[in-house]
Parts: sequence; structure tokens; C-alpha cells
Amino acid sequence: MRIRFWGTRGSIAKPGPNTVRYGGNTSCVEVRAEDTLIVLDCGTGAHELGQQIIAANPDPVRGHMLISHTHWDHIQGFPFFAPLFRAGNEWDVYAPRQRGRSLQEILAGQMQYTYFPVPLGELAATIRYHELTEGEFELGGVRVMTRYLNHPAPVLGYRLEAGGVSVVYATDHEPHSRHHTEQRPADGVAPVHAEDKRHIEFLSNADLVIHDAQYTLEEYPEHLSWGHCPAEWAVDFAVAAHAKRLALYHHDPSRTDRAVESLLSRCRQRAANKPDAPEIFAAAEGQYLVVVRPGAETAATSGAASATIDERAASREKATILVADDDPDVMAVLLDTLEPEGFRVLSANTGEAALALARAEFPDVIVLDWMMPGKDGLQVCRELRAETDPRLAEVPVVLITGRSDAADTATGFDAGVTDYLTKPFKPSVLLTRLHAWLLRTGPGRGANSPPPTASR
Repeated sequence: MRIRFWGTRGSIAKPGPNTVRYGGNTSCVEVRAEDTLIVLDCGTGAHELGQQIIAANPDPVRGHMLISHTHWDHIQGFPFFAPLFRAGNEWDVYAPRQRGRSLQEILAGQMQYTYFPVPLGELAATIRYHELTEGEFELGGVRVMTRYLNHPAPVLGYRLEAGGVSVVYATDHEPHSRHHTEQRPADGVAPVHAEDKRHIEFLSNADLVIHDAQYTLEEYPEHLSWGHCPAEWAVDFAVAAHAKRLALYHHDPSRTDRAVESLLSRCRQRAANKPDAPEIFAAAEGQYLVVVRPGAETAATSGAASATIDERAASREKATILVADDDPDVMAVLLDTLEPEGFRVLSANTGEAALALARAEFPDVIVLDWMMPGKDGLQVCRELRAETDPRLAEVPVVLITGRSDAADTATGFDAGVTDYLTKPFKPSVLLTRLHAWLLRTGPGRGANSPPPTASR
């Protein structure tokens, strides 16, 4: 695979004399595998890429655009991507499925006449839109696997495999656990959060990992729940995954070239003397890489589902969320967050009441506080996991708690919780987690949910 970085900056474009070396454009990476063209994200870097594609290809072009998520810094280059304006070109655009709004509607939003002179419907190319969940599919000779990342919006990471090599694009991702400073994957200690373990599996043995590295460890405490990774922890994940190369990516807009180089030096030192440590570099605008590993077999990533393009529960009914918390203020915030999203929300203020509602209503997801009168959240979860009905024994349970020690997190997963969310957190983070679990489990299993539908 041939890789070229066209935009490496995060959050907002930052051109200027202090960002010449690593670039000021927002996220955009070009990938070519034989005759398959893939564009990862469409930030401002996509403008120059589009100009190069038009200049080099007088004939019609077929391409695929994989958007990690639709925050503005990842789609703001879309209206300026020249190949979309040429008749005869064909582009398939992929992004995470969202509840309530289609991908086409979202992209059209930033092209309304208030913001842009050309509406989406007037683009001359043939454009097909695809909404994704976790799974895998083929683009030409490239196998694509998707995995949810941790961000205050639905975000997918992409693992591309072709020609015996693998490249993982994992930007806008925050570690699920905050305990890496005490127990780091790089130290040989398994992470305490199950989703961090899945993330390492997703990166496993990749020849190149392009990973979010927006913050330093010192900056991170002021940006909890913002959905980005300290660069040092990106190193830990790459080391634990036995990745061959790590590209530090999504540079903070305030980080100068000199500061990026200082952070790179720190990251290389962090990986020093680790067995099979990856080659670490900072992604730079215009940088060109060829990823080759002759004779290697295609790596298999555990837990991948069958193909999930467009079809997963497109017409699913209103999902049922059971929320259990004895704090009325917290409950009010949760209800104010969930009800406007169209969820059917059930509430309970004790563990006993939560169990009774779960057994009567079979919710699609349960949000449990740990500390409640009577049976606490862990006891409730243990009883659910002991049920014979799979609608209860396998229901996703998100534990919300102020207990943030690594031992507490491990205890939660031992009790059978599916996800562990430490207070305080942004409501958008909870919404994103619920969205992901609903999509992972397919059409709802609750009493008010439709029967399962087949995927193509």
C-alpha cells in the first residue's frame, strides 16, 4: 500500500510559519493499493489532494472516501474536493451510521446556501453514500475492518489489509481507562477496560498505525472526555499491539513544529528498550510512505462481524434504555440527555426496581449507577448475567460511577458490565457509547423492538 498524508492537524486548520514542517491542514490521508484509491477523512487537506487527482487523471476516476466521523475538521474539505465536481467520476462515501440523520443529510448541511454556494445535489460526480457499523467489507483488493473508537460522536477506526500488509487509521480516540499511568500496556500489564483490550486487538501486528496523538500526558487531565489520546498512550497501545510503525497524528492546533519534534522525542524514549518497539514518527503533510511486507499473511482481527454497510437496522424502532440512579440530579441530566434523542427511557432509583423493570420490559441497553440503596449496580449486573433469558443475560450494561481506581474498573468487568464510564463525563460521551452498543447488538432485543433483519 502507498500512503500519503495531505492533512495531519486536529480540530482546526493552522497554517503558518510555525507549522510548515508537519502541516496545518486537517485530517486527510490518501491510500492506494494497486488500482484501488481510498481517501481517509476529508478535512482541509483534501483540497490539495483533489487538485492532484484532477491533474493526474484526465479520464474518469473511481474512488472511496472513508470518513472516521462527521465532526467539522474531518468533513470541511468535502465541498472543496474537486473530483466531486467532475461528471463521470464515481465516489463511494462511507461514515459511521448515526441515529436520526443520514450521512447525505449531514454532508448537505454544511453545503446549504447559508454556508456554501454549491448545494450537495449539484455535484456532477456520481456519489453513493454508505452508513457503517462495526464489521468488514471489501473495496477492490482491500479488506476493510471497522471498529468503534471513543469520542463524543460516533467514530470508526479503519483497518485496511491488502497485499499482505495492514494499515490502521485510528484518529479521534480517547482511552477508555484513565489508569495507564499506573498500569501501562507497554509495561506488560493488561489494560483494565475491556474496550482498551479490543482497541489493542484492532491494532494487532499492523504494519502501520496512524493514531490520534493530540495531547501530552500533562495536557490530558484538562481535556478528559474530549475524545483524544495523549501521544504517550498511543505509544503504549502500539507497543502492546506489536505494531511495526506508529505515526503520531491529529496534532493539536497549538502545537508548533518544534513542539511536535519534542513530543516525538519523548515518545521514542518511552518505547526505548521495549521488545519489538515500533518505529515512531510524527505524520507530516506531504509525507509519502510505501508499506510492504512481502510474504506476510493477512492478519485476522478477532471479533469482526460480517459486512455491515448500510443495512444494519435502517428502520429500527425506538430503542428502550433503562436508567438506574438514586441521585435525582444525575437522573434529571440523564433523562434530559436521552429523551430528546428519541429513546424510550425507563427509570429506577434502586437496584431492586431496576431488576424488576428489566425483567418486565427487556430494555436494549441498561445504564446503571454503582452505588444505589439496596442492591448496588454490580449486584444487579450479576443477577442479570445469571438469567436464563438471553435478552437479560446478554443485554449491554453501562456502569456509571465516580469510582475511578483501576481495581474498581476491573471489579466492574468481573461483575459482567459491558462498559464502564467514570464520572464526570460529557452527556455526548454517554450518547455515543449507547449508540455504539445499540448498533453492535443489531436490532433491539427488547419487548418493543422489531425482529432481527438480515445483513447483506
